[in-house]
Amino acid sequence: MASPTLITPTTKPKTLVITSFKSTCSSTSTTTNAATTIPQLARRQFMALTAGILTPTLLVPVYSALAASDEEYIKETEEVIGKIRSTINMDKKDPKVAEAVAELRETSNAWVAKYRREKSLLGRASFRDMYSALNAVSGHYISFGPTAPIPVKRKQRILEEMDTAEKALLRGR
Repeated sequence: MASPTLITPTTKPKTLVITSFKSTCSSTSTTTNAATTIPQLARRQFMALTAGILTPTLLVPVYSALAASDEEYIKETEEVIGKIRSTINMDKKDPKVAEAVAELRETSNAWVAKYRREKSLLGRASFRDMYSALNAVSGHYISFGPTAPIPVKRKQRILEEMDTAEKALLRGR
């Protein structure tokens, strides 16, 4: 037996008839305003109607930025490598360290967002090494703050990954 709330091919949709409202608000004051007298059911209907209207517009697909070409990937990757090198080699007492780290973070987030979904780049050695280096640098600054110096071992590993990424870029990998 079908539920009365389900619409089946053999049933006809019924119109919704609201006969009366029962207010669920209780007011202790003697004066009432319009906001406290709005019935709960009317608010629910309004929210359901609003959700029904807005949901289709929110479901429009958002397309990610696609890489235009290999030349663009190589150029932007080299720029990110330069920013990483200049940022991690700054003196910790330099007053512009926090500003440089914030700029590096924006640049690295943009680079990762642009190239992470590119299937043609995922297998490249240059992408893998750059992603690993960016992850190490970002993780350090997020965990320890923008003015904390990068430990020597981590710094060496990051520089080695960027060197191998540069070599791979030159070879077209």
